[in-house]
Amino acid sequence: MQRNLTQSKEALLKSYNSRLKEDIRSMRENFEEIIRLAKGENDTQLSKITQCEQDTYETQVRAANIVRAGESLMKLVSDIKQYLILNDFHSVNEAICSNSTLYRTTQIDRDTKLMAVRDDMAADLYDLEEEYYTSIYK
Repeated sequence: MQRNLTQSKEALLKSYNSRLKEDIRSMRENFEEIIRLAKGENDTQLSKITQCEQDTYETQVRAANIVRAGESLMKLVSDIKQYLILNDFHSVNEAICSNSTLYRTTQIDRDTKLMAVRDDMAADLYDLEEEYYTSIYK
């Protein structure tokens, strides 16, 4: 069971790692292409106006790809946060054990005090009963 859980965690972390690398690669490639298009050093057979329009459209598409990759990275960060919250069993277990120990200690202390009060009341009641039966004022 523990081994399957560990393998599942490793697979999920590998998935996160590959998603991260893919999104960063996409952002870098699109950004480099936008920079290349902005330089305008292309020697093409298209007219300057047509080439400008084509470059503008391609820049817009690449900018949209960068935004998509950025959104994917934000989703990845959210997924990783959720993973860490849901899989932080160690600290949750520590907190539960700590609270359980504290409550058990408190319970034992209260039980001891209640037993002492019970014993004192029983002794006092016994003394009162003894005094009543031996009293001349009955």
